Amino acid sequence: QVQLVESGGGLVQPGGSLRLSCTASGIIVNDYAMGWYRQVPGKEREWVASVTSDGSTVYQDSVKGRFTISRDNAKNTVYLQTDNLKSEDTAVYYCKASYRFGIHYWGKGTLVTVSS
Repeated sequence: QVQLVESGGGLVQPGGSLRLSCTASGIIVNDYAMGWYRQVPGKEREWVASVTSDGSTVYQDSVKGRFTISRDNAKNTVYLQTDNLKSEDTAVYYCKASYRFGIHYWGKGTLVTVSS
């Protein structure tokens, strides 16, 4: 059974940082394209960043220079380092593992709240 478990969310002041983690079981993250998405109540889920199996990274424009996605194959975990957080970054952050033929898995999310 495949599970993706996110952690690391919380309440942080504007300008602060959080490191989100997504730990996988049942799959090897190095074999998948791993992505982070976020969703605000009442809005559609949006893509934030991805890392491919060959290590290439790509980011949504609004987080470039502030967020960093990385992967630790030994821990089977993907991270999203979020720096210089803004109020508009407040959302539930989800991890997604994508494979060929439309195969993908989602975690249940971790809440990030940016507020003073």
